Amino acid sequence: MSILESLHWRYATKRMTGERVPQEKIDIILEAARMAPTSNGIQPFTILVITDKKLMEKIQPIAYNQPQITEASHLLVFAAWDTVTSEKVDYVFDQVIRERNLPADALTDYINQIKGMFSGFTPEEQFNWAAKQTYLAFGVATTAAAIEKIDATPMEGFVNSELDKLLGLREKGLRSVTMLPLGYRDTANDWLANMKKVRRPKEELILELN
Repeated sequence: MSILESLHWRYATKRMTGERVPQEKIDIILEAARMAPTSNGIQPFTILVITDKKLMEKIQPIAYNQPQITEASHLLVFAAWDTVTSEKVDYVFDQVIRERNLPADALTDYINQIKGMFSGFTPEEQFNWAAKQTYLAFGVATTAAAIEKIDATPMEGFVNSELDKLLGLREKGLRSVTMLPLGYRDTANDWLANMKKVRRPKEELILELN
């Protein structure tokens, strides 16, 4: 399918069959998320891949008992950095310099500019910035899943603080942002499966300035 056909095919799946998604398709979805654009290429997030059914059962009540949590083959948790420190920025650009074979001081001014920007942010503003970057990867992962004909449910409906505690995210310098259950639609039990996809008309959504 083309990307547009894939996006017309996908929907926020409400029930899944529990069938296992082949690892090669999961790898494609994760690699797509890894290749997603982020501001300054910093990628201030981690993607947790959960397949342990007992852990999924613990997450389900945190997500208001949504059945996709336990019916999914894989559950992806997108977690953003809680802060953007100078040390984290240095770590990112040390890799850039190393892999591009640049002189050690080639990006000094650029890096200092980025550090200066974040030094003017509060910790909460740093997290909010990181969360926005996380959504870029989240959207790419959702699109990649559709192209691979893997059903997914973009999910914000959960208690972030409780999920953070369960997964020990704060100790890792992370805070949960979104979740993405992956699997196969259960058309017999999913009330949304055969519903018409509805979107705002492009004439309303898109404004051309000439």
